[in-house]
Parts: sequence; structure tokens; C-alpha cells
Amino acid sequence: MKTIVICSGGLDSVSLAHKVRAEHELAGLLSFDYGQRHRKELRFAAACAERLEVPQRIIDIREIGRSLSGSALTDDLDVPDGHYAEDTMKVTVVPNRNAIMLAIAFGVAAAQKADAVATAVHGGDHFIYPDCRPGFINAFQTMQNHALDGYADIRLYAPYVNISKADIVADGARHNTPFEATWSCYKGGARHCGRCGTCVERREAFDLAGIADPTDYEDSDFWLHAIWKRSA
Repeated sequence: MKTIVICSGGLDSVSLAHKVRAEHELAGLLSFDYGQRHRKELRFAAACAERLEVPQRIIDIREIGRSLSGSALTDDLDVPDGHYAEDTMKVTVVPNRNAIMLAIAFGVAAAQKADAVATAVHGGDHFIYPDCRPGFINAFQTMQNHALDGYADIRLYAPYVNISKADIVADGARHNTPFEATWSCYKGGARHCGRCGTCVERREAFDLAGIADPTDYEDSDFWLHAIWKRSA
């Protein structure tokens, strides 16, 4: 299955790229610059493409990103600390982000005669991101079947949509993903902050998977407080 992977440079999508390379035909990586404050992640996507010896294309949709206002990922708003399950994390939603990226990716895949587009959306994101839920994935596939009817038959491959972040870490380890060569932190600093939702989720996932976390965090203990707060 000739597959294009949407790769941000984060742990999930880089793990997915390694999985596709091992199990299918990896045609290339597609990344998006939507004006995200942590756009340094794109360097990690480029490094992944170089490591796997496949082409990478970065699609500039910053003008679209500027119109999707109100998110801490694109606007001058503080990225909150804590666990994704907290209501404060809703400020990290970029409306319709995955739908926009996937629509572009399917067009690219059709033009390049690929068989599939792979996305690393996963079960843990269902709390606050509606375009990471199984219902969205299924509906998007149906929509693309109509959009490309008679021209191309492309599968939306989302193997992580019903599993946890810890499961992704385990799967990434099976496919020799170099986790230290991935970027998650939404604050985009010199080091992972260890306090934002994606850092907390990342640290917790390694712990639950029983795999050593090679990430360099500014605050390596905050995740324990965030987990305790969620369960209290």
C-alpha cells in the first residue's frame, strides 16, 4: 500500500512513519506550516524524512491558520499547564485543523497515485479534539470516496485512532522510533516544558508503556501532579 504520512514531527506521527515504512510502502511525508507557535516540530519531521530516506513536502497554510483564531497554538495566548482531560486545554483546539490538512493530503495523494493517506490521530485526543474521533475519520473517508469517485480510490489509514498514547509509544518502540528525535511541546521552547498538556501526556505514556523516556524536560516532575489532580 503506497502511503503518504501526514507528519508533524511529533511522537505520534513519527512513530506512524516508522510503522508505515516497516509494514507498507512509505511514499513520503507531508507536513503543514499553519503558523503554529511550536513550528520547530517541522525540523523533526524533516529529520524523519531524511532518516527514512523519503521525500518530505511542507505545505504552507499560514494564511489559513491566521483565520483560525482563538487557539493558544496559533494566537498570542498562554498554553495552559495540566492534563488534556482538563477544560482549560480546549484553548489548544485549532478548529477544523485535521479536516483541512487531510483534504489537502488526499488531493496530493490522488495526484501522486498513492493508495493511502496515514494520520496519527489517537484515542487520547478524543477528550477535546472532535477531528480526532473515530466518527470523524469514518465520515471523512466517506466524503473522500465521493470527492474522488471515478478518479482515485484512497484509504484513510488511522491505525492509532482507537488506542492510547502509551500504546503508540509501545508500537513506536517495536518499529525502532528514535523518540528523542521527536517534538511534542506546544510551547516551542528550547526544551520540552514538561507542563503543557502534550508534555504531560507524553511523560505519562512512557510511564504506562514501561519504556524509558529520553525526553529532556524543564520540569520532569509536574506530570505526577497533573495526573493526581485529574484523578482526585
